[in-house]
Amino acid sequence: MSSREGFKSELGALLAAAGSAVGLGNIWRFPIECGQNGGAAYILVYILCIILLGLPVMMSEFILGKTAKCNSAMVFSKFTSQPLWKYLGLIFIITALVISSYYAVVAGWTLEYLYMSITDQFSGKSSSDFQPLFDNFTSNPYRSLVCTLAIFIITHFIVSRGVRQGIEKYSKVLMPALFMAIIVLVICSVSLEGASEGINFLLHPDFTKIDSHITIDALGQAFYSLSLGMGCLITYASYFNKDTNLTKTGINVCIIDTVVAVMAGFIIFPAMFNAGHGISPEDVGPSLIFITLPNIFQECFSSVPIIGYLFAVLFFFLLLVSAITSLISLHEVITSFITEKYSASRRRAAIIVTSSYISLGILCALSFGLLKDFTIADMNIFSLFDFLSSNVLLPFGGLATSVFVGWVIDKKFQYHYLTYTSKARTWFFFFIRFMIRYVVPFGVGFILIHQFGFL
Repeated sequence: MSSREGFKSELGALLAAAGSAVGLGNIWRFPIECGQNGGAAYILVYILCIILLGLPVMMSEFILGKTAKCNSAMVFSKFTSQPLWKYLGLIFIITALVISSYYAVVAGWTLEYLYMSITDQFSGKSSSDFQPLFDNFTSNPYRSLVCTLAIFIITHFIVSRGVRQGIEKYSKVLMPALFMAIIVLVICSVSLEGASEGINFLLHPDFTKIDSHITIDALGQAFYSLSLGMGCLITYASYFNKDTNLTKTGINVCIIDTVVAVMAGFIIFPAMFNAGHGISPEDVGPSLIFITLPNIFQECFSSVPIIGYLFAVLFFFLLLVSAITSLISLHEVITSFITEKYSASRRRAAIIVTSSYISLGILCALSFGLLKDFTIADMNIFSLFDFLSSNVLLPFGGLATSVFVGWVIDKKFQYHYLTYTSKARTWFFFFIRFMIRYVVPFGVGFILIHQFGFL
């Protein structure tokens, strides 16, 4: 078995964890959920879920990973010999496999749009042209499949070379660059004529829209966006050095992740309302950023087309990189398990994982074309994987983690890792511990029960 890698610095650890969290889940999925669930009201519920449920679960995963120094599937067995926990760790492997299979499809869409940006295929198109452009691409069985396979190959190449020289190195450059690109896009979007309606949609909550459905969706998005319950942060925390401040890192990741998600909303909705054509936020599906963003490039830079061209290329390149960074973390969950459990080389483990991803990814890629009529519970394969991961697997993984940390491992042990190299006050430790032991299991358990139709 190869020696376990570690991040070189605390900044590297922070940006790596943020790189896992910040990606398509923020820029692609959050605006969709926000649009379908009432805008500002959903954002408030989402932020509450981050504070009360997301942060405590993240701290739980950090504690487990940094202490056990092993892959996420075997982490429970490092603390207890009870067979139940040994097998529950495998939930992280299943979750990573399901998410990666359809996540790579969306990353493939980004790759295609990067190509279209480079070849200037957005030039001269009106806002009404981008929906058929997207539909024609996703329904083409060859183009969508080729892009998805390309994403898997790129991810495989990086993972097979190791984590330290891959994700940490590139996160230090690309994540700040992506953040700056988002800021510029926000400025462009909110300055569009008619953008005020979209801004009001995000800033003026209608509290009558808050119900159990919004709460379930917000919790699922919080887990998805923060990469909770899928083993990524446990795996990354196992690479933290002994001086990494868990409290500071966890809070900073939550802040960065939430800010990027909300800013993505300020990119999408002002432009959407500006585009008009009868489009309402509730009617927009997964194609949202691939229809709305190209229109932003055309609108904002119509007087200087070359700037719009360069900015489109830059944005889709950085969006692609953020997607691949997240896929690397998901790939690493299973790769690290195979290398440590079966003493396989990293290269061989990566081949096994990539082959598994490709098998399921093909089905997801064809869900909008050849397999569009094949549905389960009125969902195509892509939508089914999205639903299972966000509403079942991620909450279940978070529930298992919080129960284990809150009720199985020792209190003094938790206190040490939450306060070591940290100036965290005692009240913060007791807040996190209380949430982990009582609030998170109750809240997530209630939502899981609701999802299965018992309430």
